[in-house]
Amino acid sequence: MRRAAARAAGTAAIALVMVPALFPLYWMVISSLKGPQELQTIPPTWWPRSPSLSAFTEVFDAVPFGAAFVNSLLLAGLATASVLVTSVLAGYVFAKCRFRGREALFWGVVATMFLPPVVTLVPLYWMVSSLGLADTYLGVLLPWLANPFGVFLMRQFVADVPDELLDAARIDGAGELRIVWRVVTPLLKPAVVSLAIFSFVFYWNSFIWPLSILQDDAKFPVVLALSQLLSYSTSVQYQNVVMAGALIASLPTIAVFLVAQRVFVASLSRTGVKG
Repeated sequence: MRRAAARAAGTAAIALVMVPALFPLYWMVISSLKGPQELQTIPPTWWPRSPSLSAFTEVFDAVPFGAAFVNSLLLAGLATASVLVTSVLAGYVFAKCRFRGREALFWGVVATMFLPPVVTLVPLYWMVSSLGLADTYLGVLLPWLANPFGVFLMRQFVADVPDELLDAARIDGAGELRIVWRVVTPLLKPAVVSLAIFSFVFYWNSFIWPLSILQDDAKFPVVLALSQLLSYSTSVQYQNVVMAGALIASLPTIAVFLVAQRVFVASLSRTGVKG
């Protein structure tokens, strides 16, 4: 009975934590299914009386939401892939290669994590503009090709890889790049998946930098298209459209986490246990 009571208490505690976390998502879903009249009902209804999907079609009529969705997939996907490659390579160099100034260079990279984004916004804009990359996808991607947090994370994980394993690969004739991709990277699966989740969510939700460098509406990512949709939120008549757009924009990040949750949780447990 004590075990049953403990399980019941644990389940209740988990439910108490999950309800506040999931309530905004639940409210977004039911609001997107309501009609304009029902959205004005006081007190509000907890489930749509006549659920309708019309708001989801209106999203694509109000703004070029489909093109923005594809733009975000392209930008976030390429940026995530680049961050994974550069982070693994840099993490390997900082963890396993010996050269003068290694520690100073590493901590210099880490120090850039503490710079507020607004401090680097103007220098980045002038640098990208001087290269003729303003209002281009490459201009958006250029500052996203590497990430100091990714370098720091990979360096910590690569440091745990035994040097004897690398020496055995070198004796077999493997070069450094082959060692990185064939020997080290398979051992970093939890860290790689975690970094992929963090990077994809971060770049998918990035707003200030794309807004600063892009002028053509056809190149806007989904977060900028959402900002255009927010102009409709001043009227209750279009709040369901705004909620539908926000729900569509949230689906890729939710899907990425659900697909990779097991490896992500494994990586968190590994970082807390050192043996």
